[in-house]
Amino acid sequence: MILFPAIDIKGGDCVRLIRGKRESATVFNTDPANQASFFKRMGCSWIHLVDLDGAYFGKIKNAKSIEAVRKEVDIPIQLGGGIRDLKSIELWLSKGLNRVILGTAALEDSSLVEKSCKLFPNSIAVGIDVRDGYVCTEGWEKTSKTQATDLAKKLEDFGVTAIIYTDINRDGVLSGPNTEKLDIFANEINIPIILSGGVSSHKDLKLLKGYESLGVSGVVVGRAIYDKKINIKEAIAILE
Repeated sequence: MILFPAIDIKGGDCVRLIRGKRESATVFNTDPANQASFFKRMGCSWIHLVDLDGAYFGKIKNAKSIEAVRKEVDIPIQLGGGIRDLKSIELWLSKGLNRVILGTAALEDSSLVEKSCKLFPNSIAVGIDVRDGYVCTEGWEKTSKTQATDLAKKLEDFGVTAIIYTDINRDGVLSGPNTEKLDIFANEINIPIILSGGVSSHKDLKLLKGYESLGVSGVVVGRAIYDKKINIKEAIAILE
């Protein structure tokens, strides 16, 4: 199981939000590339990178910061936030990003997911951001009428490399992962799952390690790392 330390970029800064609310942003580092370098030194094998402004506005807004992160570290990076067409997918993969995460686009145009998986095999993930069971889009501003499991099942035959499953109500509040909902989701889906939202302790990571047999292959951790609730090296050891 892989630890994905999160770097969320807003206005060029590395920030954390509470439940995705933009006004709740706390700046943890004004240099995202520096933050990425720290994660690499700590032994992380991947980085989870999100353009928060991009997610809200529908197109990448922090290109310079993203490119700086890519140049700074040589470990794999998955990028999400505002990538909603084939041109953008191709652009960021050509710039050396290893995996692109489609969120809003996956709900609005499933054919884009299918096409991109064929054109860029093993490089496309889908972010399913969930509030009370329903998929949210536009940087979590809008709640759809589509249930998370329904969207995931629709994607199963496309060749999606992973689903980043985020429980919005748990994100950034250090309340522990929603394992009850994860259990239901993982039992119904046959795509590798990367869980995001709520992880607050080494105990949570030990609990999630038990979900590996259900297809949970990774965990995104943000605030718990920045607030020093979790030691990165210990976290990696727990999940390996």
